[in-house]
Amino acid sequence: MESMSADVRLRHFVEEMGLLWEGIGVPRMTGRIIGWLLVCDPPAQTAAQLAAALSASKGSISTNLRALVQMGLVERISLPGERATRIRIANGAWLRLMLGEHARMALYREAADRGLDLLSDAAPERRARLLEFRELFEFLEREYPLLLQHFAEWRAAREDR
Repeated sequence: MESMSADVRLRHFVEEMGLLWEGIGVPRMTGRIIGWLLVCDPPAQTAAQLAAALSASKGSISTNLRALVQMGLVERISLPGERATRIRIANGAWLRLMLGEHARMALYREAADRGLDLLSDAAPERRARLLEFRELFEFLEREYPLLLQHFAEWRAAREDR
């Protein structure tokens, strides 16, 4: 891969990001947009630039950008003297994404609690699968904020250097 041009390596990266995001249930194009916005220059791109860079239709770009804006991962900006809106990765996008994951952990645990209530008179063997599910999300719900706090401290220490 070292013999490939930088442009080709960037395109491989963008495709890899598309596949990674697709692996968690997000449309591949959404992941490709994220990938491109992480490495493009300039960092804020118009929809037309995204369509050209990703060999995608403007409709596909528009649809996927709407989802990314709703997720809080990208933001639309307007630059003085330009008519076109530009899109960039939002500041703090990844922390917001992870905070959303934390909120989902509570939802999973709460659903498990309801299921365990339904199975309150069931044999322990029947409850075991749901109990394991519940215990994992109880643990993650409790520990995840600490992990995010450690990340913030780690990042601050790196910026102080």
